[in-house]
Amino acid sequence: MSTVEIKTVDAQGRIILPKLWRNRLRTNSVIVIDEDDRLEIRPADADLSRFVDAVEVDVEHFEDYHKLRKGLRKDAVH
Repeated sequence: MSTVEIKTVDAQGRIILPKLWRNRLRTNSVIVIDEDDRLEIRPADADLSRFVDAVEVDVEHFEDYHKLRKGLRKDAVH
């Protein structure tokens, strides 16, 4: 069963998760996924295998860390 609640984001960007949700997750760590027009919050132990190969990078030299990093930054700007 899904539950929808509207939560306020404070000036420091914090959101308070209800105690029942935190108790059910049994973790102090969450993963926040920024996906187009929404944010997804998942427990840190969630199965993220669906995100494998979700990022494509057009870089020729993966063995050169500096070129790889430069290519990743270039793609992030676009």
